Amino acid sequence: MLYEKYTLDVPYEKGGVSADGCKAELTAIIPDRLPNDTRNLSKKALLICPGGGYDYCSVREAEPIAMRFASFGLAAFVLNYSCVKKLFPTNLLELAAAMAFLRDNAERFGIDKNGIYTCGFSAGGHLAASLGVHWNKSFAYEPLGVDAKYIKPNGQILCYPVITSGKKRHDGSIQNIAADDKKLWELASLEKQVGTHTPPTFIWSTCDDNLVPVENTLMFMSALAANKVPFTGHVFGNGVHGLALSDESTANYDGHINKECAEWTELAREWLKKL
Repeated sequence: MLYEKYTLDVPYEKGGVSADGCKAELTAIIPDRLPNDTRNLSKKALLICPGGGYDYCSVREAEPIAMRFASFGLAAFVLNYSCVKKLFPTNLLELAAAMAFLRDNAERFGIDKNGIYTCGFSAGGHLAASLGVHWNKSFAYEPLGVDAKYIKPNGQILCYPVITSGKKRHDGSIQNIAADDKKLWELASLEKQVGTHTPPTFIWSTCDDNLVPVENTLMFMSALAANKVPFTGHVFGNGVHGLALSDESTANYDGHINKECAEWTELAREWLKKL
């Protein structure tokens, strides 16, 4: 198995944001090819954005997620992005740079350039979805000197994501990336940014999420449906916020163990097979 870390070269200044205190790191977790596998297939890749309210990157939603999907045969990459009052589009530029890095190095990693998917949790779900709705905006791709489609995800997996800056927002996440800038609040309300350009989406949450209201997921699904974007959505009956893998491997306490929600990884695996 390949396990390596890389520091990304992110064009903060070209993107009009401060590089002060910023550092974006990518961890690669790629399973070895099976000894007798003669198919010589490039792997699909998952680019993971942990949650943490844009205050920190949760370790529970980082390498454990990568290891699970690596066990499914995918190449997995975890983005440790800059946090705490890093105004939009700071984190988006970091994720876009990570996507470009993977496509630049697709042959090296043995991955399919046309099979790179994002996977985000909570605020990391907001970051992943931000790339999904903003990849074709000049502020996302021009600083990198690439065509817009070079940073477009081929699909996105959003896990109990922060979506809106409206009444049902997770206030801490939105304040961290938008402060008091009304224009940034509008750009951060992702249900308003969905269009036919948005990639296929797998999204899930729980009815009684205690931190990020389920309406965030429902609003995004409604916007996807209105724009005829293919999506698969799951709203589980109950479960606390931050379930990660929903089993013992990522549990801090018993509430993080949820047998019903733990099915999400297999559901996402089957969804990926169809793309």
